[in-house]
Amino acid sequence: MPRVHDRSMGVALPVRPAVSHRARHRRLIALAVAVAVLAVSNVMSNRILPSWAYVPWNLAMAFVLLGIAYRGGAGPVAVGLGIRHWHRPVGVGLLLFGGTALLFALGMIVPATQSAFIDTRIGDADVAQMLWVVLEEVAFRGVLPALMGGSPAIRWRWLPVLGASILFGLWHILPSIGIDNANAAVGGALGHNQMLTTTLAVLSMTVAGVAMCALAHLGKGIKTTMLLHWATNSLGFFAAWLLLN
Repeated sequence: MPRVHDRSMGVALPVRPAVSHRARHRRLIALAVAVAVLAVSNVMSNRILPSWAYVPWNLAMAFVLLGIAYRGGAGPVAVGLGIRHWHRPVGVGLLLFGGTALLFALGMIVPATQSAFIDTRIGDADVAQMLWVVLEEVAFRGVLPALMGGSPAIRWRWLPVLGASILFGLWHILPSIGIDNANAAVGGALGHNQMLTTTLAVLSMTVAGVAMCALAHLGKGIKTTMLLHWATNSLGFFAAWLLLN
């Protein structure tokens, strides 16, 4: 590090290079752009796009976010998508997938918990839902924490984890509208109170976001949470299909 001589004290003091400030500024700009892109994507996906555009839109948004992260100084390793060490994240993810399948099977067998799987949105379960999962994991467990100063796949830092998880909770405001009518258990428990339903959705998804970040940290990559997230969504829709048909 370059040093400058302080005449008043007679010692050479270190000078912090300006490049670090430029890098931080670039990262914060990338973070603001990523949040704006996600806000637009959320509205487009939930309110505007026709069904045929859902798949290409989600794929495009995932790649756009990765590009924004790269421009902000966060490469594939920083966002939890490093390809050299894939055994641990995939292995942990497959274990979590198996555990989720077991829990879902037990929930379907027990009469008291069967209603939680009865969801009339089963007709919407397709490839688009799986790509939605990819977008969410890339965004909220990869890109946003990395741009906030620390990817959970590399090291645990509470500020990036909480920041990304709160945004993950807010991300579910639009999808939560009408869920009390689509899901029998939710409607019965909350009495079709939309404000309460949305508030609980945001809070629960914020907590879930922290948990998913912890699992990304455990698996050292977001491949772990992609597999788990895919399991919860796809197996949930599969369970609903079995119960409704």
